[in-house]
This record gives sequence, C-alpha cells and structure tokens, in this order.
Amino acid sequence: MLPTDQLDGVLERYAELVAAMGDPAVVTDPDRLRDVGREQSELEPIVTAYRDLLELDDELTATRQMASESELAELVADEVERLEGRRAEIVAQLESLLVPADPMDSRNVIVEIRAGTGGDEAGLFAADLYRMYHRFADVRRWTVDVLSQNQTGVGGFKEITFAVRGKGVFSQMKFESGVHRVQRVPETEASGRIHTSTATVAVLPEMDEIEVDVPESDVRVDVFRSSGPGGQSVNTTDSAVRLTHLPTGLVITCQDEKSQLQNRRKAFQVLRARLHQLEKERQDAEVGAMRKGQVGTGERSEKIRTYNFPQSRVTDHRVGLTTHRLDSILAGDLDEFVEALTAADHAAKLESIRTG
Repeated sequence: MLPTDQLDGVLERYAELVAAMGDPAVVTDPDRLRDVGREQSELEPIVTAYRDLLELDDELTATRQMASESELAELVADEVERLEGRRAEIVAQLESLLVPADPMDSRNVIVEIRAGTGGDEAGLFAADLYRMYHRFADVRRWTVDVLSQNQTGVGGFKEITFAVRGKGVFSQMKFESGVHRVQRVPETEASGRIHTSTATVAVLPEMDEIEVDVPESDVRVDVFRSSGPGGQSVNTTDSAVRLTHLPTGLVITCQDEKSQLQNRRKAFQVLRARLHQLEKERQDAEVGAMRKGQVGTGERSEKIRTYNFPQSRVTDHRVGLTTHRLDSILAGDLDEFVEALTAADHAAKLESIRTG
C-alpha cells in the first residue's frame, strides 16, 4: 500500500519550492537558489507520478460508475481493466521512486583489507583482493591511493588501507564489506590439500573535516621511523605517524609516505572514516539492527563470498549468486555481483515501503 500521507507531504513541499523559486530573496541568493532547484528537481518525478495517479483514480471511479449503469457494460469493463493496469504501473513507479537514496552513494571510499584466518595464505588472499579492487577501479578510471600497508614476508598483506576516488564509488563498492573466503591449494602445500582462508573487507565513505570534527585534545600523535616486512627500517627519519583516538581507543598508523605531514594527513582521513562508521553502527544498534554487511571477526563461518579455485567458482552467499568466472572476477569484473546486490537492496527497501 502506498504511503499516501508521505506523498501528500511531498506535494506540499513541492508547492513550497515552486513558490520559493519566485521569491526575490531566493532568486538573488545563488546558494539558496541552487539548493531549492536541486530539491525541486529531485521531487518532480514523484509529484508527476502521484498527480497522474490521482487523476487516474478519478477516471477509474467515473468509469466504474458507467459500467454499472451503461448498456455498453462489456466495453466499459474493458476500459476499467486497462485503467487498472495503468494504475498498477504508476503505483510500482511511485514505490520505486520512494525508495530513499543512500546519501553516501556519491562518496569516495576508504577500503580496509585485513588477513583473517589462514596464516600466510590469508595474507596472499588479502593481496589478491586488493589487486581485484584496484582493477575494478582502473576500469572505471577511478584513482587508488594507498594510505597504509603492513606486508608479510611472502608477498601478502597483514592489512592494507587505501582510498578510491571517482564518481559514485561508494554506491558500487559498499556491498563489498564483510568476510571473503578462499578455497585453494597453497603453492607451499606439498600434499596438494585445499586450504580455507579468509580476509575481511571494510568499505567506509570518506568524510571531510567539517563533517567529522576530531578535536586535537582527543588524539595522541606519535611519530617513528617507517619499517617494512620483518621490521627492517625503510627510512632514516621519523616520518611514520601513529594516531591514538583517546575516547574510542582507535589506533591508525600511516608510514607509506616519506613526509610526516602526508602520513599525518592520510592517518586523519582514515580516522574520520572510522569514527563516522562507529557512530553509524551505534545509531543502527539503537534501533536494533546492526549495519548490513558487518565485517565480523574474520572467522571462516562468517562469510559473504567464497572464491573456490579448484572449481573456478565464486559464490555470493547473500544473494545466492554463483559464477564460474573466477579469473575474470579476480581481474576486477565485479559488475554481475554489484548489480545483483544493488537490486536485492532496492527490493528490500521497496518491500519495507509496501509493508509500511
């Protein structure tokens, strides 16, 4: 059932915006004029469809009345059927238009990948995931900027944090958050046994300083010399930065840049994103629903997707989608999963509107 109260409210708000567009105080203020115009443009498709529905309901009422009185009842009944079909189409359109857009969809993102269970093999898998997302970004001409990394001695990552920037990045990457599982025979496994390892992925919208205020008094800043795999020093100056957020205990380390200032800037980018996510999780918890795709602990049983090398199979367990294109998936061809997960999320929101 359509939320008519909400739709009536949209009509009222649209009328206010139309009136505002003729207000000299708005017309002479470029910022207000832009904001009013943008909101009016966003509401216009809903208003147009709802007005069409109201007109169609009036026409249906009149046509049904004719069907009960006219000698041409059979012909009128056909017209009623046509109008009812058109009404169903408009209702479906309105339901879709009322699905709220994610305000973060246009954001750049910060991605954190951490090796889970599985030792060195988990670290190698974390590196595979990083390359997969990098290629996914390259196809879209997005930029990738590594913020911090902790490498293993065999070419993997204990953890890596990077920013992805471009048009609509969060909308296409937000469903990657969770535990990814790999099943394959490690190169170091002489007996050829299949091992199961995991890595966790967190996709966080990048936040500006003015959106997440971090008082200097809340952060302890430590500097030290950068180190590579095994702990060896890779710099002769104290350029690496470690931030400790005292109220939450969050610790962020950045050491990839030669400049302490650049490492500090990148560390604060990650800290703001993490603090925003913590606040979002707190708000979600208050209404009894933790965020969709929560990362979890990295245990093998907590999985959103499995990459099975012996069968060249990739399965997303949230939507039950399986493909046997493992190589192309790892090469960044994630469109099939992005589309399926976006459609499932849209359907869930649509169902919520229908059930009130």
